[in-house]
Amino acid sequence: MTNTTVEPDEASRLRNKVVDELCADGNISSPEIEAVMRKVPRHEFTPADTPLDKAYDTYAAVITKADEHGVQLSSVSAPQIQAMMLEQAQVKPGMRVLEIGSGGLNAAYLAELVGEDGEVVTVDIDPEVTDRARRLLNEHGYGQVHVVAVDAAEPIPDLGEVDVVMVTAGAWDIAPAWTAQLKPGGRLVVPLRMRGLTRSVSFTQVEGEHGPYLESESAKICGFVPMQGLNAHREELLLVNGTPEIGLKFDDGLPADPHRLDNAVTFPRHELWTGVTVRIQELIDTLQMAMAISLPGFCTMAVDENSDTGLVDPVNKRFALAAVEDDTFAYLVTRRTEDNKHLEYGVHALGPHAEQFADKIAGVLRDWEANRRGGPSPVIRVYPASTPDDQIPADRVIDKVHSRISLSWPSA
Repeated sequence: MTNTTVEPDEASRLRNKVVDELCADGNISSPEIEAVMRKVPRHEFTPADTPLDKAYDTYAAVITKADEHGVQLSSVSAPQIQAMMLEQAQVKPGMRVLEIGSGGLNAAYLAELVGEDGEVVTVDIDPEVTDRARRLLNEHGYGQVHVVAVDAAEPIPDLGEVDVVMVTAGAWDIAPAWTAQLKPGGRLVVPLRMRGLTRSVSFTQVEGEHGPYLESESAKICGFVPMQGLNAHREELLLVNGTPEIGLKFDDGLPADPHRLDNAVTFPRHELWTGVTVRIQELIDTLQMAMAISLPGFCTMAVDENSDTGLVDPVNKRFALAAVEDDTFAYLVTRRTEDNKHLEYGVHALGPHAEQFADKIAGVLRDWEANRRGGPSPVIRVYPASTPDDQIPADRVIDKVHSRISLSWPSA
């Protein structure tokens, strides 16, 4: 479907190199997705001043729009993320697909996958983004893709039912319109934020005893520009002791009495090493989820480097897994082991009950090591917000505006 304009040999070489890497690391497993990612000229959908090596960085996004403060508003997702989500979506010839969060490139991939008998509708809340997507799709032979400027939190006019809804912006909640427009048994792929952790989740609709709900088939770590419009949601920031030095970020509301933490930093920092080690390149997605499920006060911590006095000492000052319990807070740290091939997890805690809370978090890590490490991710289910507790099987339920998110570990 692409036009026949001559493109640089270097672009072709880099594009094939990216696809080779994605096939080798398992992000691409189907020949159809391999073919479309080799065919569509990714660099033509990035800003004109983007160097080819940046356009074809396998694991990095290209920002296409930011606000006056540098906050990212729109981007061309990294090839790795696009391949991963396309594999999750399982798009077949003849399908009807709704893409929420436009940019042009992913819609071109989808148009190739559905073929002449299928249909792709791509929407975005920002007319500047849809105008750019429309122009690029037309220029590269994808004029059949429908491009609409609309807030996808509301039903898309005249859309009808689709086989796949693919969301390419970070979502905190599942809009009822998305499932209402999905065919029975259809698939929703969405970067869903749960307790501050984002996973690209592939859901299918299931008809339960009390009505339909969504159930995950896969969930993979990812990062996305956050959704705008009616479905926008911001984390709440708690500045410990009222200073900008230590910020605790809560995704589902602050603790009931956040002022109980006011004196936590006046206590000596308690440090505990857990004996739990991981390989340096090992994925820890299930460890993150274990903390999010097991600790009611789970949050993330960031330290303002300009105000840093050393009260806390996380390895990553922008993002550390943390938790709060009443008047005490704690966060995870790591250190290299003697063989220099592994990292050991530790807990730093501050507050009147630092030792007890550190022991509790260490217990969560040791339970993960014994029972969850290397195993499947939790099953994620999405129910309507009105669903009563007794109809939701869960180790943890997260209440959103439109939905209740259930997280359950699979049976051993």
